[in-house]
Amino acid sequence: MPVAVTRRTLLSAAAACTTASFAVAQPALGPRPRAGEVRAGAGGTKVVLLGTKGGPRVNKGRANPSNLVIAAGRSYVVDCGYGVTRQLVAAGVEAQEVRTILITHNHSDHMLEVGPLIYNAWAGGLTEPIEVRGPPPIGKIVTNFLESVGYDIDIRMEDEGRPDLRKFVRVHEFEAPPLGAGAATAFERDGLRVSAVRVRHPPITHAYAYRFDAPDRSIVLSGDTTYSPELVALAKGADVLVHEAMHLAGLDRLLSRNPNAPTLRKHLVESHTTTEQLGHVAAEAGVKTLVLSHLVPGDDPSITAAMWTEDVRKNFSGEIVIGRDLMTI
Repeated sequence: MPVAVTRRTLLSAAAACTTASFAVAQPALGPRPRAGEVRAGAGGTKVVLLGTKGGPRVNKGRANPSNLVIAAGRSYVVDCGYGVTRQLVAAGVEAQEVRTILITHNHSDHMLEVGPLIYNAWAGGLTEPIEVRGPPPIGKIVTNFLESVGYDIDIRMEDEGRPDLRKFVRVHEFEAPPLGAGAATAFERDGLRVSAVRVRHPPITHAYAYRFDAPDRSIVLSGDTTYSPELVALAKGADVLVHEAMHLAGLDRLLSRNPNAPTLRKHLVESHTTTEQLGHVAAEAGVKTLVLSHLVPGDDPSITAAMWTEDVRKNFSGEIVIGRDLMTI
């Protein structure tokens, strides 16, 4: 399968933080863009929360984890939970406009639809390379997906005259520095620097957080993690930190809906960040705005906005935003 997969260890130093003013909780994006055009309301670097519920469960409420970062006129999709393409379209961005996909780690709720997003970009008229960046085994995951739809690709190439999707996909599989070794630059382009750091999300060892440093502002996305000093260091002085949040009081109700996962509580407690811990993270990092996303449980209406922020506020006095699907920060 002609998928270009490169492995490299990130070596350069963590990106320096930038400061800037920013708008919070703007409406969903405006008119649908023309092909090849990125439109996200007013100009500037921003993050759109495509899906704000943690975990693989699908229901009628919040969508599964995914974010869209728009910087320097480009769209960067970070994580591809179930329904990511539909959420992109709802946000006013067509799949074929996406040129870079970043995966924080390879739990299914973060990479389940990386393949379908690539395919949907091709179905929508993709004529340029699309890159996927993330930890191992993302190369194998993408290759296996392309093999699974190989019959369809071949038929459409012959019947519809489409180019070979497999020749457009570029996978950059990399290993971030070990825990405690700091962050490193993943890539730089158009005045944007994207850095990665390894965070603590056992039993997965290759779980990353990303920082986007653009000329106008800095945005950090935690991925899945328990309290991690590495994440605190990455987020120092950031304008916006989008961080996962777990509300302990809701775990019993969540676990009652997952009878086939007897050790799920252990995983959640050891691998995710409680709202009280999150307040410490935001305060220690000195971020300007903290956005709660990847909510666990994200489908429990009995947990009010005040309950989500109560324990965070014990330690963090800055601005707190409870993420909603399609919210623009």
